[in-house]
Amino acid sequence: MQALRYRKSIPRYLLMRLAAKRVRGLDTSSAAPFGLEEIPEPVPPTPEWVRVRPRLAGICGSDLSTLSATSSPYFSPLTSPPFVMGHEVVGEVAEDAGDFRAGDRVVIEPALGCRVRGISPECPMCSAGRYALCTNVTEGDISPGIQTGFCRDTGGGWSEMLVAHPSQLYRVPETLSDEEAVLTEPLACAVHAALTHAPDPEETVVVLGAGSIGLLVVGALKQLTGVERLICVAKHPRQRQEALRLGASAVVSPKEVYTRLPELLGARLHRPELGKPVVLGGADKVFECIGSPGTLEDATRLARPGGTVAFVGMPGHSSRLDLTPLWHQETELVGTYAYGIDEYRGERVKSFELALRIAPALDLKGLVGPRFRLPQYREAIAAARAAGRNGHVKVAFDLREE
Repeated sequence: MQALRYRKSIPRYLLMRLAAKRVRGLDTSSAAPFGLEEIPEPVPPTPEWVRVRPRLAGICGSDLSTLSATSSPYFSPLTSPPFVMGHEVVGEVAEDAGDFRAGDRVVIEPALGCRVRGISPECPMCSAGRYALCTNVTEGDISPGIQTGFCRDTGGGWSEMLVAHPSQLYRVPETLSDEEAVLTEPLACAVHAALTHAPDPEETVVVLGAGSIGLLVVGALKQLTGVERLICVAKHPRQRQEALRLGASAVVSPKEVYTRLPELLGARLHRPELGKPVVLGGADKVFECIGSPGTLEDATRLARPGGTVAFVGMPGHSSRLDLTPLWHQETELVGTYAYGIDEYRGERVKSFELALRIAPALDLKGLVGPRFRLPQYREAIAAARAAGRNGHVKVAFDLREE
């Protein structure tokens, strides 16, 4: 089968880390540890596993960071190259397996926790429904990997076939298009962030960033928490348009973070001799959805004393923060990673199930595109890197029959 596979190579990794940002297209060139290959289909590790044929597979910011080697080496021992990439997937079941019938459309929850790995008893995180935080991601029936798309045994969405444990599969309602369904994984991340750090309806929230995850956090907050004052920082015209459509009450540009935004927050601004402005006052909750060093620091400065900053975007390998605002204003700094079982209106519900439940109200179909075939991967990766400025939100691989 055809697959886009990442191979471990220290020299090539170092080359990407040193030059990928300077040399356009280097991360998909012949010098990269990544490319289109013809490989055998993955073999189900145990009889209960299900073979899935991807239909659409999104390109995530974490995928781009992996290719350009700008992500933290923290995850290196928790993956097992060579692996086929792609963890945002809607596909169809290849043949009858357990409760699934051939042709069933499914989305895949990528987390590879204890149940998926055949480990019993489960670790404390999995037992608590926080299986994305599993402490056994290097053990069990499959090779190390935090998610499908980073494990050599499962395959990934950027291919013609992958395998999944039945607990990872969720049937897609007939009323939901492939384009809407492929956003289930990032929407589940947004659902988990919104519910884990849910604001009260009368509180003020700032969402920093309006790429796909930032926009979905806006939508999830509006749908699930009823917050009224929801301000989004969005760079590009399409992002500003979508943020307002999905529920933001106001949108500001990155250039207005220390001008108009403090005014909207009712905060006062003071400028030190060096460094960024000091904001006295601020938002009750700030959701940082970019992961760059600059915006991570902005988030800590924009929260009110005693407020909360939630890091939703994946930080890069060179994050440096002035933590003085955090210390001085007793701000709560928290990470929010992936999905699990969340509390919603007195119900314990999986983030993925809730994402599928609210997706129709968000009308997400128009967020996906352009779409590319696997052999067009160089164009696809370039389009994903330029998505915001070109008016796109989610670039995807299209593996459906033509």
